[in-house]
Amino acid sequence: MTLVAGVDVGGTRVKSMLSDSDGAVVLSHTASTPDRPGDAIVDVIADTVATLLDLARAEGIDGALAAVGAVVPGLVDETSGTASWSANLGWRDLPLRELLQARFDVPVATGHDVRAGLLAEFHLGAAQGAPDALFVPLGTGIASALLAGGRVVAGSEWTGEIGHVTVVPDGPLCGCGRHGCLEAVASAAALGRAWRELGREGDAETLSLAVDDGDPEAIRIWHDAIDALVRVIGPVCAAAGTRLVLIGGGLALSGATLLDPLRDRLVHAIGHERITVTQAALGDRAGALGATLLAMEATA
Repeated sequence: MTLVAGVDVGGTRVKSMLSDSDGAVVLSHTASTPDRPGDAIVDVIADTVATLLDLARAEGIDGALAAVGAVVPGLVDETSGTASWSANLGWRDLPLRELLQARFDVPVATGHDVRAGLLAEFHLGAAQGAPDALFVPLGTGIASALLAGGRVVAGSEWTGEIGHVTVVPDGPLCGCGRHGCLEAVASAAALGRAWRELGREGDAETLSLAVDDGDPEAIRIWHDAIDALVRVIGPVCAAAGTRLVLIGGGLALSGATLLDPLRDRLVHAIGHERITVTQAALGDRAGALGATLLAMEATA
């Protein structure tokens, strides 16, 4: 069997998988992301692939590694394979593809985690058949990826970095060092912090349940976050003519509590009804699936 490894480095977890040559997932693995690993993320990715292969052998999966795909958050120059900057994980100008290629004797592909996730959603998930879409995972951080004319837009290393658009001047401190970024106001991590600052226990999931229960403070925090999302997502959809918005990440699990008011306010902001807001289909597997697709492309 020919095996392809896909590794998705997230803010809190490293998701990885092995797929066969047809793209079928044969094994998955999840581990915690080290605290601000910096350049050592290369070691983390290489060790993750080694772990996948060890697990495969232990389960009697007989195959040879044919390619490795790794995707990371932050600013990524996909042409050069450079992980330019990550506010949350602590690297800058890291020649990721070059360093990983030195670790493996098979082709290596690197990319941006959210663009890889949208690639997977387009081929395997909720964006199948859609000519245009905006993918916005709401997790530890916030970024986005744009599908236009059936292609994921790569653009520059700053493409999709909506999480660091200022939405609340003098607002909460963001990991990038500035104040009031969308990520510091509307990410799952930010909502959990805002909830605990009220003296409540729990995280963003607890907050969403309190919204469903009618807690006025929870509703205020929740809808302030939705308003911030609309201020950023609305102009993107209007400029690109996007009709499908896919919400991923942990906050997407709140379902209609998030998606319905977000869609209603986007319709109001954009001025037309031709927009759909729905939950991404692939969950936390999207980035790793996208990484395997990039790896397969590298062998073509």
